Amino acid sequence: MTQRVELAAVMDRLAVDGLITDYAVAVDDGDWAAYRELFTSDGRADYRSAGGIEGEVGKVAAWLEESMRLFSMRQHLIVNRRLRFGVLEQDRGDTARVQADYVNPMRLAAGAAGPATAPDFVCGGRYIFELLRTEDGWRVREVVVQEKWRRQPGQDTTD
Repeated sequence: MTQRVELAAVMDRLAVDGLITDYAVAVDDGDWAAYRELFTSDGRADYRSAGGIEGEVGKVAAWLEESMRLFSMRQHLIVNRRLRFGVLEQDRGDTARVQADYVNPMRLAAGAAGPATAPDFVCGGRYIFELLRTEDGWRVREVVVQEKWRRQPGQDTTD
């Protein structure tokens, strides 16, 4: 690898990392316009494993906006990011796949579950992001949520 190619790879890795962070921040802050902008024009999201829906990004963003009103606080922690670049029409590096684990503590909105001293709802799992390099930079072509566990209000956590 030449130094130029290595630098380009590092720049792509940083851009992809920024995109994944922007995804988490958009959901946590409820910025649904920013959420939509992170996706390609044909982008899709699949939240079925977490009890949600699957579909084109506009439909899913509208569903998220409505369902996330239940929570006054959301904070995605996305870790263990595994990034692999792929090939699109013979050009290496125009696609990417990211597997990233998440933990997501959330607090129910006021009055929903007693005093707000700790997260009421915590879930964790893995995101699978399929990304595409566009003229506007890296964008999400598809995200699939693979929820692996959750703790809800009223569940005993002293196993």
